[in-house]
Amino acid sequence: MISNAYAQAAAPAQQGDPLPSLFIIIGMFVLMYFLMIRPQQKKAKEHKLMVDGLQKGDEVIAMGIVGKITKVGDGYVSLEVSEGNVLHIQKQAVSTLLPKGTYNDVAK
Repeated sequence: MISNAYAQAAAPAQQGDPLPSLFIIIGMFVLMYFLMIRPQQKKAKEHKLMVDGLQKGDEVIAMGIVGKITKVGDGYVSLEVSEGNVLHIQKQAVSTLLPKGTYNDVAK
């Protein structure tokens, strides 16, 4: 009545040269390194140098807020955002170092 169903025999394994596949995989890793990893490391290094070089009087953008640094500590900076208003933020939150005089132009 009902016949048994059997799986087909597996196709014979190809004994080709694995070297081209290896070159493709290595090429993908090299491409990913130059397009993704290396630029990110370079950007992180530049940001670290900028954060380590912060000084009192520098004008910066931190978390979208423009201000002037009034005090620099080990891990924090005091950022004056307007006359008498000072925020204490982590150094790593500083994203951009602005040219001198920019704070006065923006504050007006």
